[in-house]
Amino acid sequence: MIDLKIASVQLEIRDHETKEQRIERVDSMLNQLSGSDLIMLPEVWATGYFSFDRYIDESEELNGPFVQQFSAKAKQLNAYLFAGSFIERNNGKYYNTSVLFSPHGQLLGTYRKIHLFHYGSAEGKLLTRGESPVVIETDFGKVGLSTCFDLRFPELYRAEVDLGAEFLLVTSAWPHQRLEHWKLFNAARALENQCFLISSNCVGTTHNVLLGGHSRVVDPWGNVIASVGDHEAVLKTEIDPSQIAHIREVFPQLKHRIF
Repeated sequence: MIDLKIASVQLEIRDHETKEQRIERVDSMLNQLSGSDLIMLPEVWATGYFSFDRYIDESEELNGPFVQQFSAKAKQLNAYLFAGSFIERNNGKYYNTSVLFSPHGQLLGTYRKIHLFHYGSAEGKLLTRGESPVVIETDFGKVGLSTCFDLRFPELYRAEVDLGAEFLLVTSAWPHQRLEHWKLFNAARALENQCFLISSNCVGTTHNVLLGGHSRVVDPWGNVIASVGDHEAVLKTEIDPSQIAHIREVFPQLKHRIF
């Protein structure tokens, strides 16, 4: 299997930007990523995770402009695009919903964040949690989707492994205050599940919260093979998906699970 070219966009959230301005800026950034196989974006980046006062007004249905635009962008770039998450409106309820597109622009799957954040956050009051783990088949393997606070709940990732996940894609707006937790969980979730973990986090100060950055790619041994710091950047690296089967064969820890 040929190497998989990854580009994870670590976006600065600027409170003075409108949703439309930020989408335009990201669209321009994505135009520079031609040749990538998998592109990642962070959590609720268009609205801004901590802009809770904008959640309801800027929510969209699943077939709305956000999904349509990034479906077209995935097709234009001929890449898998994990477009991060947006505030989805559905039958009077609101969700933190992430979306994955194929290189043909097909919406392959959606994931509604299961573990909503309540600590210094209005997310848990405004939104409805998702119900089910999501694993999606791609040309390079099966990917499990998750969002930010989910990282603290290992049972979600075990459920995704039970569904065949080989790659764990994490979209996030994780604060700098708990940066060491972020680094730990990125590595632990990859190691304990013998998966590649690829994350996209935000940076900048938004509503007096400093975001953590440090988006990364972690291999199935728990080794960080690529990362960026606390500034806006695009993390680019290549990984060999065949390592997953090899590592699981030579060190078959998942076969020895009791629970």
